[in-house]
Amino acid sequence: MVNNETESPRLRGWLTMSLGLLALVLGGVWTLQGLGRIGDGLMSDRTGWAVVGGVLIVAGLALIVLGMRRRSAGR
Repeated sequence: MVNNETESPRLRGWLTMSLGLLALVLGGVWTLQGLGRIGDGLMSDRTGWAVVGGVLIVAGLALIVLGMRRRSAGR
């Protein structure tokens, strides 16, 4: 049935997981730049950026887990 209103939407949690994936990738890049593994730039060899990137990775993982829980709760 296409118009069954008791069925939850299939796209539940996709925004949370997408933001989590973006945070995960961005945190990885910031961490690698802060550790001096990626090119020359303003963020290279700066420990602060490595720490901020690590925190962003953890936040991204938490968002991905939250989004996956929302998807499984919607079924």
